[in-house]
Amino acid sequence: MSEEYPIQVGGEDYRIDLVFFHRNLRCFVAMELKIGKFKPEYVSKMDFYLEGLDRQAKNPEENPSVGLLLCASKNDEVVEYAMSRTLSPTMVAVYQLQLPDKEVLRKKLQELSSLPEIEGNTGGDEDT
Repeated sequence: MSEEYPIQVGGEDYRIDLVFFHRNLRCFVAMELKIGKFKPEYVSKMDFYLEGLDRQAKNPEENPSVGLLLCASKNDEVVEYAMSRTLSPTMVAVYQLQLPDKEVLRKKLQELSSLPEIEGNTGGDEDT
C-alpha cells in the first residue's frame, strides 16, 4: 500500500516503514526494517503502529493488523523475552545483506536443475 505510511497520534506524526494489505488474511501488514540487531523496544513500537493502523485505517470487517520486524541480526532469547507478554501478532525475522556461500548456491542450483519439467509450462509456442 505504501512506504513511510503516515499515522498521527496525539497530534504527533509517525511513519511506518512499509504497509501492505494481505487479501487472504484481510488485514494490514506493517513492516519495520532495522539495519542493526533486534532491540526489545522495537516490539512496543510495532504494537503502537498496529494499534494506529487498527484505529485509523482498518475497516470493521477486516482482521486486526499484523507486524513484521526485519532486523540484520537477532538473539533468539532476547526476542523470546521481548515477545513473551505482547498480544499483538508480530514476528521477528533476520535478513541477509550478502549472498550465501558459493557452495550452498551450487548445491541448491543442482537440486533445482534435477527437478522434472512441468508439462505445458514452457513459456512459448513449440509448434512454430
